[in-house]
Amino acid sequence: MSVYSVILAGGSGTRFWPLSRAARPKQFLPLASKSPLLVDTARRIAPLSTPRRTFVSCGAAHAGAVRRLLKAIPPRNILVEPVARNTAPAIGLAATHVAQREPRAVLQVLPADHAVRDDERFRACLGEAAGAAEQGLLVTLGIRPTRPETGYGYIQLGDPIGSDSFRVKSFVEKPDEPTARRYLQSGEFLWNAGIFVFRADAILRAIAAHLPELAAALARISHTIGTRGYRAAVGREMKKLSSVSIDYGVMERADNLAVVRGDFGWSDLGSFASMPEVRRADERGNVVSGEVGAMVDCENCVIFAGKRPLALAGLSEMVVVVPKRDSQKVRQLVQAFDARGLQRYL
Repeated sequence: MSVYSVILAGGSGTRFWPLSRAARPKQFLPLASKSPLLVDTARRIAPLSTPRRTFVSCGAAHAGAVRRLLKAIPPRNILVEPVARNTAPAIGLAATHVAQREPRAVLQVLPADHAVRDDERFRACLGEAAGAAEQGLLVTLGIRPTRPETGYGYIQLGDPIGSDSFRVKSFVEKPDEPTARRYLQSGEFLWNAGIFVFRADAILRAIAAHLPELAAALARISHTIGTRGYRAAVGREMKKLSSVSIDYGVMERADNLAVVRGDFGWSDLGSFASMPEVRRADERGNVVSGEVGAMVDCENCVIFAGKRPLALAGLSEMVVVVPKRDSQKVRQLVQAFDARGLQRYL
């Protein structure tokens, strides 16, 4: 079986502002280890696919940083998006490249900005997913939910097809809270981790069935791969497309879905509040990064200190920017700066 990796590195990471900036989004930050999340992701899947069989999708503003951090990956495998159009076009373009080499090769598609504690178990789950994908199924990795989270997609388990793999009965993107609570209580649902495994030809057929406009654009681009006209074709075609995720565009509509249940210490690092999932907390639940000169009577805080030492006292359930419970609102702060013409601070 030929396995290719596609790392999606096009996110803006606005929920980690001011730590992340437009020129240095979340995937370039050392949040889970001493290395940037992008580097952690590439190392994690290195035993499964060679650099030649690894693609990275990113925006033009970040292509240079990707090349510097991932020197082993051939420059032609850095797929630069002229405009951001979400995950369906990015995955479709990568699948088109792979299909020109090996149409029945298996793609494992991974966000660049997630964290995993157990790399070996993670690779084992990808291996099981690849086995199901070889049969033509579109496979996602699922995580056992721990709360009624409304920011994730939910996968309803169907009949088992392997030790930890199942047919998918339904795939629902980001339900409201009462629905998410019902899913959690039922025990029949997993969170969608946004990690997908499928054959190149299988996902391209699914795109043709459910996103014909995208399929037509990819067909026009495919004729230019390896020629001088490729870059212009990508720019021309991508700018015409609507923004659509692979989740909404394909996975919610397809009927040949499978899921592998994963238990490998996954976090999507969606906000500052998720830092205790990937960094060790002290005895009072504080997660500290950087130089803190003094901390008195603080508990359950996420603290990012700069080069100047901080003195903190009497804080509870806080992060540096906003109250911990409102850490998702950092994105709204970024949008407010942008609306006021203050882009130089982003």
